[in-house]
Amino acid sequence: MSTQGIGNEDVFYLQRTLLLRDGPLELDGVFGEKTKSALESFQRRHGIADTGVICSRTREMLEQQARTFHLLGKADLADAAATLGVPRSTLYAVMSVETAGLGFLLDGRPKILFERHIMYRRLLCAGLDANACAARDPEIVNTRPGGYAGGAAEYERLARAITISRTAALESCSWGLFQVMGFHWQLLGYASVQRFVEAMEESERRQLDAFAAFIHGNPALHRALQARNWANFAEGYNGRNYRANAYDVRLAEAYAHFDALVSPRAA
Repeated sequence: MSTQGIGNEDVFYLQRTLLLRDGPLELDGVFGEKTKSALESFQRRHGIADTGVICSRTREMLEQQARTFHLLGKADLADAAATLGVPRSTLYAVMSVETAGLGFLLDGRPKILFERHIMYRRLLCAGLDANACAARDPEIVNTRPGGYAGGAAEYERLARAITISRTAALESCSWGLFQVMGFHWQLLGYASVQRFVEAMEESERRQLDAFAAFIHGNPALHRALQARNWANFAEGYNGRNYRANAYDVRLAEAYAHFDALVSPRAA
């Protein structure tokens, strides 16, 4: 199959698979020179003629790599979009802004962001001395957000937090493709935060399920998402300081981009 015959939405999924081993790539759904080069690299690694054309063998190996890394498929996202009553482009926009379109690090662990100000609050909720913890390690326990390391280094911050309280530490991270906060575990129907984390480690589909459950459990947020009221959604999902990183603007721009990639009939 010629790559030129692939719809732009399919290119997005192709790029997600290639990025794992043959990147770097921007997950934009556009089959440009970088995507072609990554595809050729993928073919060479698998002993396939590097034509930049997706033959049956190339497709088979791409699907195998996607399964190995527990990636979300288009059918998974279509199911969630239908359940939430939104076009697929809406979900693409959220996952693009939250995690640049991938729920796992290249080492196979879920993407996380440790929030030290949430750690402070969770320690208080657990009846622990949050102020004493903050005095000892303000990079890990603090009344203010910050101290982010990014990428795999966030797990180093999590490990330090676990030495204080494992439960509070896991609750203080946002997890996976849609960066759902761990402290929502009960709202989402999990028996414990540990069970929630295990689900986030399992697959992007489970990460998507957690996001869908969170939206269903928040009617105002659900309405904002359906209406594509990005400011209201941004505030409800990312907090009152969403303007500091132009979260609503980035969502609107991402939606416009992906909406142009997905045909109206398919959306």
